[in-house]
Amino acid sequence: MIETTTAPVPLTKKDFVSDVQVKWCPGCGDYSILAALQSVMPKLGIPKENFAIISGIGCSSRFPYYMNTYGFHTIHGRAMAVATGVKAANPDLQVWVITGDGDGLSIGGNHLLHTLRRNVDLKVILFNNEIYGLTKGQYSPTSNLGLKTKTSPMGSVERPLSPVSIALAAGAGFVARTVDNDIKHLSATLEAAAKFKGTAFVEVLQNCVIFNDATHAGFAAPDVRKEKVLYLEDGKPLTYAEGRKGLFAKGYAIDARDIAESDADQVLVHSVTEETGTLAWTLSQFDFPEKPVPMGVFRAVERPTFNELMDSQMAEARAKKGNGDLNKLLHSGFTWKID
Repeated sequence: MIETTTAPVPLTKKDFVSDVQVKWCPGCGDYSILAALQSVMPKLGIPKENFAIISGIGCSSRFPYYMNTYGFHTIHGRAMAVATGVKAANPDLQVWVITGDGDGLSIGGNHLLHTLRRNVDLKVILFNNEIYGLTKGQYSPTSNLGLKTKTSPMGSVERPLSPVSIALAAGAGFVARTVDNDIKHLSATLEAAAKFKGTAFVEVLQNCVIFNDATHAGFAAPDVRKEKVLYLEDGKPLTYAEGRKGLFAKGYAIDARDIAESDADQVLVHSVTEETGTLAWTLSQFDFPEKPVPMGVFRAVERPTFNELMDSQMAEARAKKGNGDLNKLLHSGFTWKID
């Protein structure tokens, strides 16, 4: 008898679309992020049952319902903790965490920091619309200084956090930024994150059409993007405005200016594997409109993951002491029985 094997049927975007009606506001940037991830997942060669989507609270956190994968819609700020447990319990899963600037950087900020420093093998998408959308328009940790909202009627007096700066400072191996209305760049960035071993952090600048409309339009609108956005490419000069402007070292800072023929060879070159992360950090601190907005991969440095190191320790313990016996442990030492 001749044995035959049937090649698996390739997955498509439709395989990742659930039958749950999507209920975001018309025009919300979340739609394009959802479509991008549904398009990226079939390209990864991973069975559909090996994906898990974990979210916290916020508009973005409805995501698991709209993906035809396994998932949890957890509680405010705790998605990272749950996702860490999911990955530890089943290392074969590719686990994605969906969070927002409020959920991830306010109540969930501490969990985010420690997930990044531990290098848990998770893919984290932080939706940044610079507002609390689900609770109807309060200022968030990333809202611009002076923004008038229901909780800052005279304008916010707080300097906003940079999600990319936070991720870099916490030691994340993969850190990137993209925007919801550039679907090609968004999809390519998510695909790069998916293929990275370790914590991959992606900030997606996203529009809230109801409570903070057009907050990114000054640089992300299609008609100004070429002039205002600095696209990061590994090994390529850091130029923008169709190559007319570039970045130059200026002491400990970086100067963004026109490129003259005499100094074209002095333009800084981007490196995602630069070990100290100095250039990546400086780029993450750029303030618009004084400087362009960097988009792309800031850093991609792989190292042993939390999951690998934890599994190694468990294997070592078993080799020395054998498999544990929970019943024996519970009945060891001084115990008593109550009738």
